[in-house]
Amino acid sequence: MTDAPAGPGGVRGAGPADRKTRILRAVAAAALALAVVGSLVYIVLKTVDSFRVHGAEDFGFHDLVSPCDADSDGIDDFADMVAGAREYIATDPVYRSAYFAGGYPDDGSGVCTDVIWHAFMSAGYVLKDMVDADIASDPGAYPDHSDSNIDFRRVRNLRVFFERNAQSLTLSTKDPSQWMPGDIAVFDGHIAICSDKRNAKGIPYLIHHGNDIVGAVEHDDMSLFEPVGHYRFYGNANDTE
Repeated sequence: MTDAPAGPGGVRGAGPADRKTRILRAVAAAALALAVVGSLVYIVLKTVDSFRVHGAEDFGFHDLVSPCDADSDGIDDFADMVAGAREYIATDPVYRSAYFAGGYPDDGSGVCTDVIWHAFMSAGYVLKDMVDADIASDPGAYPDHSDSNIDFRRVRNLRVFFERNAQSLTLSTKDPSQWMPGDIAVFDGHIAICSDKRNAKGIPYLIHHGNDIVGAVEHDDMSLFEPVGHYRFYGNANDTE
């Protein structure tokens, strides 16, 4: 029986078994390549989704609308508060803790609590006056009430105020439908307003003035902090469920 002629490299032609092996290897390599490409596409899509801004509707629920419209502008309080917080951070305030006669910073600087009173003012509430009145009604409830020019700009005082005058809600973020735009989130030494923007898990962004490095922002920052207080303010209707 005559051998198959040798190829250019001196190797004789492959038999059926060798061809079958090469075909199987090629199929396996193609399958592996497809799997790698598929995995990369999945990772890219998940990464893009993690940075995409979501709304409540993406998770099967709707943003809560306040029954109150304190400034009678046709916009509910919660929406007004979110807009007011955004207006404040848009001024790009310099982070600086300082005392101001009259209470309100007048030099373009501020801290986290300034986001809150500005948000409330945009909805028709003067938070300074409300805090002052609540302190006067029960001074012992407040940890630090030495000066009305600064009392309403202290996180620990605002936490007491909201405990006494707003709905106290869950601290867990496992159910994002429990966190709504305009909610006040209190952390250890920090405070923020919840945005109507949400991350891929449905957790709201924070509108806050973090520090002199980050500045005043609207970011997906909830995971950076541990909530110690979560409140919803209904004006004169805080018994609303």
